[in-house]
Amino acid sequence: MQRTLVMIRHAKSSWANPLQSDFERPLNERGESDAPMMGKRLEKLKVIPDLIIASTAKRAKQTAKKIADAIGYDSSAIQWVDKLYHCIPPVFEEVIYEIDDKIKTVFIVAHNPGITSFVNELSPAFSIDHMPTCGIVAAHMDTEHWSDFQLAERKVFLFEYPKKQP
Repeated sequence: MQRTLVMIRHAKSSWANPLQSDFERPLNERGESDAPMMGKRLEKLKVIPDLIIASTAKRAKQTAKKIADAIGYDSSAIQWVDKLYHCIPPVFEEVIYEIDDKIKTVFIVAHNPGITSFVNELSPAFSIDHMPTCGIVAAHMDTEHWSDFQLAERKVFLFEYPKKQP
């Protein structure tokens, strides 16, 4: 069975309040507009989630909700996962292993630097220096079970970001 993993870095966040904790930083104006735009881009490309999983940090939550709204996904069905906040690649794998096998396409919304490291491990044919804010990397894999993610051959088929010309 073909499965699709879509990794999304949160949209641009605000640094307006220097006393605000990193976890509570919201999206800035550009992030507020980029997230729904990227959701619409995914919809146009017919990349639609069965499940959205996101970090609980404010900017990741806002990004996930805006993308969900743009593609018609029920934002109350988003799964919030604390351990995705500034996680390392093995944590992404742990989250993937826990996905129900009924799910064919999953979006994961998280943070740098872990997300850049993780997407660079998806396929030997794909490499980036830096995942841009609201950047999206998607890969197909043929596997019956998400728990076999590490064994599955993965092929990156999409790398999109707000400033990339469609």
